[in-house]
Amino acid sequence: MSGLFRVLCAMLAMACCAATSASAQQYPSQTIKIIVSLAPGGVADIVARAFAAKLGEQGKSVVVENRTGAGGAIGADAAAKSPPDGYTLYMGFHGTQSILPHLTKLPYDAAKDFLPIIFIATSPNILVVHPSVPARTPQELVAHIKANPGKVTYGSPGVGSSGHLAGEQFKQMNNLDIVAVHDRGAAPALQDLVAGQVSLMFDIVPLTKEQLAGGRVRALGVTSAKREPAVPQVPTMAEAGMPGIEGGPWFGLFAPAGTPRAAIDWINAEAKKVFSAPDLRSRLEGQGLTLPLGSPEDFGAHVAAETKRWGEVIRKGDIKIAQ
Repeated sequence: MSGLFRVLCAMLAMACCAATSASAQQYPSQTIKIIVSLAPGGVADIVARAFAAKLGEQGKSVVVENRTGAGGAIGADAAAKSPPDGYTLYMGFHGTQSILPHLTKLPYDAAKDFLPIIFIATSPNILVVHPSVPARTPQELVAHIKANPGKVTYGSPGVGSSGHLAGEQFKQMNNLDIVAVHDRGAAPALQDLVAGQVSLMFDIVPLTKEQLAGGRVRALGVTSAKREPAVPQVPTMAEAGMPGIEGGPWFGLFAPAGTPRAAIDWINAEAKKVFSAPDLRSRLEGQGLTLPLGSPEDFGAHVAAETKRWGEVIRKGDIKIAQ
């Protein structure tokens, strides 16, 4: 009997493995939902819908759900608390995954409640000034600010935004007496700069390109390791003599912790195909976006590095969100 029992156990184990393999091969067998915690029309929404549309062309069912509020925390929390079955994904971004955890108490744990899938898009911040500012390099801007302590202001899309923290990083590294003027979004902040109500700001390339081309703002540097192809004439901050000032908004897919690796790998592989397609890649890169892609581990390392970077800036600047 013991021999027969062992045979039956072995057969049962083989059946379970076969069922698991078949299940993995069948994924996805139902509709995939991508939660976007930012408003329609922004980068997170655009890349999520582009991915959904491409998978739809292959016969897969994918829907995008915008769940906005609390700087993205509402959508992130909904994703974190979804079943970890591969059918709910989250288009995460720098705010919910690397910045907000240092600024406020969240209903989710950004480090533990998500699995990284793929790093889809990023754009460097670009340091721009009003044409009236007598500076054509970052060093000249620093000299101008130091000659006018407390009188120079920089525009910010809001407390804890990428533009705010880039400005704070610039301030800390150069020991500047400069005042942040917080607005309710990047577009209003850029309008204030064009109107001369603030002297400078760290914007992102897709939003600044038109104003830059029209001469309504002047670019001094981009916060990336390499020059941005959409504005190749603008040097990096390192080239301009200020290494270490890097960063910018980024976006990528996450899944709730516990999601099967087979689902993670399938989404990663499909996203690589979709965003490597020449037509879509060219369109997004033309808007000032870079598409890193890579493995889940690559993306996880990026998120960890960003979390560390902005945590240090936030602590040093004693930055808080008003409760």
